Amino acid sequence: MYARRLIPSTAALIAFEAASRLGGFTAAAQELNQTQGAVSRQVAQLEAMLGVTLFTRVRQRVVLTPAGRYFADQARDILGRLGHAAARTIAFDGDGGTLDLAILPTFGARWLIPRMGDFFARHRDVTINFSTRVRPFDPRAEGIDAAILASPPTAPGLMGHRFMGEVLLAVASPALLRGRAVAGPADVATLPLLQQETRPDGWDCWFASHGVRRKGDQPVLVFEQFLLVIRAAVAGLGAALVPDFLVRDELAAGELLRLPGGEMATDGGYHLVYPADREGYGPLVAFREWLLAAAAA
Repeated sequence: MYARRLIPSTAALIAFEAASRLGGFTAAAQELNQTQGAVSRQVAQLEAMLGVTLFTRVRQRVVLTPAGRYFADQARDILGRLGHAAARTIAFDGDGGTLDLAILPTFGARWLIPRMGDFFARHRDVTINFSTRVRPFDPRAEGIDAAILASPPTAPGLMGHRFMGEVLLAVASPALLRGRAVAGPADVATLPLLQQETRPDGWDCWFASHGVRRKGDQPVLVFEQFLLVIRAAVAGLGAALVPDFLVRDELAAGELLRLPGGEMATDGGYHLVYPADREGYGPLVAFREWLLAAAAA
């Protein structure tokens, strides 16, 4: 814990930040609707408390010292985070506010984003900041309100809702199959394979479900995202094993064809994961209810 004597008042921080940003006490006073003397006194009190000179006086203006430049950056960050925290605290008693949401890139592009217009039409006072993650992570470590992940939460203090299951589908482009006799799963084992890096055992499970053993020298290309796997499949680089809903457009356009062997249901799925202390956060409540309903529909 920091000594209380080293924690300045919010009023002093605001006065100092304004003066440092605007380059003078008069301009800061005008912005804050205070007198120039009041701003000067607050900064002087701050300097006295810290025992450090924050400004030097040069002719008719003030200039930040090296210590002042450092403290100005810190003060600006602290005030910004304090304001952000206040706004998010208020959001616990309503639907409005900001939701920081991490999503899987391909899932977001193919399923979530096309449906978000409905959410925003229903919740015009909610803002969502989207970011992407490919691998599992703890939202708490990065200050994220919630995340859509392909695995359930395992760490204590996290909550999760499985809102969608998953069926994997083996597909390939007509160009890859041209001139090849692919009549059954055993023939798929002769094709180069495309793999998403967080699903290293996907093809093994698919072949095992058909009683087929993969060849040890079968070429495999590994990609970070399913979107890259899909584009590589369309380009004829290999056969892909992907969630069926991610390739509906390519199947409908004839860019990809279903391979013999059918679909394979998995124990996986898609989960909304969030810290337990965010459970009642207004924007998260609104998004969670909408997401569960959209997935059920």
